[in-house]
Amino acid sequence: MSDKTRKSAKKRIFDIIQIGNRNDLPSLLFDYFIVAVILLNITIVFLGTFDELSDYSTLFRAVETVTVGVFCIEYILRIWTADLLYPKKSPMGARLRFLRSFDGIVDLLTILPFFFLSGFIVFRMLRVVRILHLFRVNAHYDSFHVITTVLVEKKNQIISSVFIIIVLMLASSLGIYSAEHDAQPGVFKNAFSGIWWSVSTLLTVGYGDIYPVTAIGKIMAILSAFLGVGAVAVPTGIISAGFVEQYTKKQYSDVRFSDIDEVGEVLVDRESTFRGLTVVEADERFNVRILVILRGELTVMPVDDLRIKQNDILIVRSDKIVK
Repeated sequence: MSDKTRKSAKKRIFDIIQIGNRNDLPSLLFDYFIVAVILLNITIVFLGTFDELSDYSTLFRAVETVTVGVFCIEYILRIWTADLLYPKKSPMGARLRFLRSFDGIVDLLTILPFFFLSGFIVFRMLRVVRILHLFRVNAHYDSFHVITTVLVEKKNQIISSVFIIIVLMLASSLGIYSAEHDAQPGVFKNAFSGIWWSVSTLLTVGYGDIYPVTAIGKIMAILSAFLGVGAVAVPTGIISAGFVEQYTKKQYSDVRFSDIDEVGEVLVDRESTFRGLTVVEADERFNVRILVILRGELTVMPVDDLRIKQNDILIVRSDKIVK
């Protein structure tokens, strides 16, 4: 086999095993096949825990061996084609980069339990994470990506709200311990018992295993329940606002440049032809004038050699309006 033919075959294999390529039938069928193998593997793991099905343990082991074999082949192929996934790195550097990546670590942890950690069912459940990877259609239209984008963009507000919840939890746990310890020394033995009660009260309606019996304790429980509603509503509101912002941005992600006759927004996603171009290259190629670039929380004034990145929001205007 010539070097050119080998590279062509490697590129074809790389295209097939990539996730979410809906325009390539073999790649789409491969995704469905991997999903089926993952579900079959997880089903076998569950069925193997039933004593009533112990007579089928040999069959379960055989099926699990075959499915893990498929995982191993896929893992080897991904390592082999890693230089196409990270073209800017050397072949060895690309493979090391894949092995250290989240996908590489998860793939490895889904295989290792079969050989070395058969008793650790929790590691086997990491195979569920693999299913999530198959729904990454692209960088912007995938719902899972929207969720992670919102969490990243609103991380400061979310962290602040979580800090408020922790303060309320500690305050209510110490308060309920002081109020109930004498009346229920066996229930509220220490501050940790108060923390368990405060978590179940602030974040739920309580589990009924620990509850106050004194008048002061009941008053504190009422206040904690009301504060819990507000505490949960704060991060919920922040995340909801983030989703509204993301979906508002997405309305302009598929704008056709030829239709732009006034100021508009263009969201640069993974497939966007704007991505990787400089400002002057984008102006010349699409006959538009980039007025402002919104990059995260920054507003960037465009200069000729500024390179457009993924997730940038371009405020553009057609050259037939702006001369």
